[in-house]
Amino acid sequence: MDRKLFDSELKVMDVLWRNGDCTAKYISDVLKEEVGWNMNTTYTLIKRCIKKGAIERSEPNFMCHALIAKEAVQEAETNELIDKIYDGSADKLFAALLGRRKLSEEQIKRLREIVGELE
Repeated sequence: MDRKLFDSELKVMDVLWRNGDCTAKYISDVLKEEVGWNMNTTYTLIKRCIKKGAIERSEPNFMCHALIAKEAVQEAETNELIDKIYDGSADKLFAALLGRRKLSEEQIKRLREIVGELE
């Protein structure tokens, strides 16, 4: 992928990640329902994603295919957040997340498992 995706472009990608390959018209219909965007707005965003190398277009019917995985974007966004807000320190982010709200026993158990896998 050439450049970072903006939040609006991530909404387009999210439709593809949730539904798999689909037409631009389908993406437009979903985002009209979910966000209120008109077709021109959605098509412009799809074209931006194509230009950035995030979506591949094919015919017939302007079929769209995600070229990047959601997990890759999540990892890049998380790394950027850690670098920008937490001085590159993942433990500061972790402490901030834990301090925000009470966690359920199940969430605490899952976090212990994740930390255990890292050791």
